Amino acid sequence: MPDTHATHEPTLDDIKQEVLRRSEKRLQPFNHVHHQDVEKLVLALKSLDKDHWADLWSRIGIEYEKKGDELEKAGDGKKAGEAFYLAYDYCRIGRYPCPSSPGKHQAYQHSLRMFRKAARYFDVPLEVVELPFKDRKLVGYLQVPPGVKNPPVVAHWGGVDGYKEDRQRPNAMFHAMGVATLVLDMPGTGENTVLYLDPDAERTFSAWLDYLGQRKDVDGSRIGVWGGSFGGYWAARLAHTEAKRLKAAVFHGGNVHHGFQEQWLVPAFTKGAKTYLFGPGSMLEARGQAVGIRTMEEFIKAVGKLSLVEMGLIDKPSAPILCVNGKLDDQAPIDDVYLLLEHGDPKSARIYPKGSHMGRTPGMPEDEIAKTITGWLRSRLLP
Repeated sequence: MPDTHATHEPTLDDIKQEVLRRSEKRLQPFNHVHHQDVEKLVLALKSLDKDHWADLWSRIGIEYEKKGDELEKAGDGKKAGEAFYLAYDYCRIGRYPCPSSPGKHQAYQHSLRMFRKAARYFDVPLEVVELPFKDRKLVGYLQVPPGVKNPPVVAHWGGVDGYKEDRQRPNAMFHAMGVATLVLDMPGTGENTVLYLDPDAERTFSAWLDYLGQRKDVDGSRIGVWGGSFGGYWAARLAHTEAKRLKAAVFHGGNVHHGFQEQWLVPAFTKGAKTYLFGPGSMLEARGQAVGIRTMEEFIKAVGKLSLVEMGLIDKPSAPILCVNGKLDDQAPIDDVYLLLEHGDPKSARIYPKGSHMGRTPGMPEDEIAKTITGWLRSRLLP
């Protein structure tokens, strides 16, 4: 069945202007790149072809990787690490929002290589953990702050465009608190090949809880989880299904029921997603790739069963939950926060009245929301 709903998509000139605006202000997804590099790239951007986009960003990333290799050979590890991280960030933008074409997939592979080069120079050592899972494997990054004995752990993940490599800023906040971190790709994204709708999707998270319980260098009895954007759903679901093993869960800008219904999804995929760089059609593409579905009609029919109401979980006991979002979010309805607050165990919430997706509010410091979330998790995990 073909999609019959008209979408409002930005033009090439719209994208160019927005890229320049965001990079100058260091807004998502241009948090770390150099504005002068972006200015040159925008001049070379001739179309919105996915492979063209990926190629331009990857070229810059590869140049910074070469600089990193040279600095590494010269023995300057600190500057090499910085160059490798910058290289990763450019290629990350090249695959943004998801690796949905050959060029974007290649950009994603570049970003993985560059990130792991950069990780060799992180202040808190990063361990790449590969966990067997049926006939495949799960990949996560574990970081344990040096000198902290058996710290609690926060496992966290993003949505359809934010992968595990992208979560070093909140990681640094946790590490400063003496909390270990495990960053993951939610189902259907990054290196997690188990799709969002797969019956085994929830089990991928439970497998990580099993793993953390077996580690000797972290406290597997003190685990918190934090899911962001379309990944926020999994934090809310796990808070109910893994209530006995979790000390805390953060539901950040996600859906639990209303956001899976047609009356929300149609406008979100056609007129919404104002903060999404490439517009609502791009959000549908990214979510569809995670779910394993291409069209809006198929998506709407498929995701209704994910509702915590339909699953009979909404009134069940849960681990402590912090709900965070902006009241004006057009990607995930604020009504899903209210729904959680109105059912089951009492919950905490931080709603930003002028905030958009994830609570992002004009004029608000970039890390303010992350500080709120990390502080709340610290209060649940540390004595």
